[in-house]
Amino acid sequence: MDVEQTDIVVIGMGPGGEDAAGKLAQAGLHVTGVEANLVGGECPYWGCVPSKMMIRAANLLAEARRIPGMAGASTVEPDWAPVARRIRDEATDSWDDKVAVDRFTGTGGHFVRGRGRITARGEVTVETAWGPRVFRARRGILISTGTEPAIPPVPGLADTPYWTNREAIETEEVPESLIVLGGGAVGAELAQVFARFGARVTVVEAMVRLLPAEEPEAGQLLATVFTREGVTIRTAAHAEQVSHDGQRFTAALAGGEMLTAQRLLVATGRRADLAGLGLGAHGVGDTAGTLATDERMRAARGLWAVGDITGKGAFTHVSMYQAAIAVADILGQDGPAADYRAVPRVTFTDPEIGAVGLTEAQARQQGLAVRTGSTQLPSSARGWLHKTGNDGFIKLIEDARRGVLVGATSAGPAGGEVLSALTVAVHAQVPVADLRTMIYAYPTFHRAIQTALYDLITPIRPAEMS
Repeated sequence: MDVEQTDIVVIGMGPGGEDAAGKLAQAGLHVTGVEANLVGGECPYWGCVPSKMMIRAANLLAEARRIPGMAGASTVEPDWAPVARRIRDEATDSWDDKVAVDRFTGTGGHFVRGRGRITARGEVTVETAWGPRVFRARRGILISTGTEPAIPPVPGLADTPYWTNREAIETEEVPESLIVLGGGAVGAELAQVFARFGARVTVVEAMVRLLPAEEPEAGQLLATVFTREGVTIRTAAHAEQVSHDGQRFTAALAGGEMLTAQRLLVATGRRADLAGLGLGAHGVGDTAGTLATDERMRAARGLWAVGDITGKGAFTHVSMYQAAIAVADILGQDGPAADYRAVPRVTFTDPEIGAVGLTEAQARQQGLAVRTGSTQLPSSARGWLHKTGNDGFIKLIEDARRGVLVGATSAGPAGGEVLSALTVAVHAQVPVADLRTMIYAYPTFHRAIQTALYDLITPIRPAEMS
């Protein structure tokens, strides 16, 4: 079999991989981009972009329902057809990546459709529809294969036509009822969307609260809002058995409760397929859940990795951030090293849950002298003015020894946008004393940050400063 020569092989053309491949090609390297599915990855076709179109539509329904008592009367008739049409036409081109492929090849890149596997140091074999092709990469290999839904080993589940986020995004109609296994960001967002479009939704979360990776207050807030909107919440619960009779799903929960619904959505996290990449052929272990990299995105000599597979946050913005660092290193350019102390994340429910840096529990686990400050959004001037739909809070985590914020949560109607100011504060390590002297525009949601900052003044116990 002939071996084809190239400078760089990029395995996986998700957001980070596509961006890196294009920039390397523009820099004059011979770049071979390999993708088995769609160029652009999860985000534009099943993740951030189409899901936020769904959320935007669902939020419009919620706002219309808030008119009575505030601005007159309203009657709302949900219609999923324009949502599905917008996803097909505007976001995904009916799940066709021709535009993305052309964009990459337009930079001078070379695209191969198939599944890539490392078969020797600097060598990638791609299984294509026309047989295998072998590439020898002079500069090295960049991996950006992302993750896939992690399906729990629930007895009976594998034999049913369950949904993952992909089927939920592609659906042409709203189910009459829906069970959601998993109360993390994906499960919470989609549960609220379908509930607002008329589905009877039950969320089952194995941990003691929704959004278990975030502050406890965030999960408690969402549980309150979801219950108010008619979503049933089952926390500290898990399915012991799942079945499907051709029409409906039945999920048996530990403790004996039986749930039934037309559809079942599995949103219990994501996993990376390291074993399928052939990392051992490059001298790298593949038994861990993620692929470790250094501050220049090197996993080994001649091997770089970016995106979800690195375990630094399953977000498009992290993948793109890492891609820029990897490109600079491959090209031998200087640049800042990777720094993850201020990774922002937003769950686009209503209210939005924005967070950055450490949670209070994480800060305490690291042995920091933790001081917290918080305020409820409805008690702010803007929250009072906003009235209906004003649920939210600001929570700040301070390292009291250094007098800087190491984490924060911004929950509310514009939680993700208010988060930007807190992200700057954590990233730049702005002294809390300086944050208190800022002028905060009145009456804005972000002005609530000032109230939370003054709540930090409460002295911590001397033992916490030791």
